[in-house]
Amino acid sequence: MAIRCTGIEMSKGGYHHEHIVQIQYIDTDGVTKWCTRAQMVEYIESGGQAYVRDARGDVAYLAARKSAYGNKYVQTYADGIWQDNLLALPRY
Repeated sequence: MAIRCTGIEMSKGGYHHEHIVQIQYIDTDGVTKWCTRAQMVEYIESGGQAYVRDARGDVAYLAARKSAYGNKYVQTYADGIWQDNLLALPRY
């Protein structure tokens, strides 16, 4: 069962996916929790699923990526295109 991402915390001055520090999500038990970007990458790479639902109700799933500098991060992927749904979530 997939978890739903509902918010993000960015590093000071950061605005790209690589600058996400923490991700807020609703776990499969309905409890809102937080994890680090690294924990979410590990969760996705180990076969877990996480998604973002936009205002229209459309769903985009997260996938793990690696930057040109070797930093791992997560980003949504929908309809064969990398998307910014995660960055559109509320920021804390």
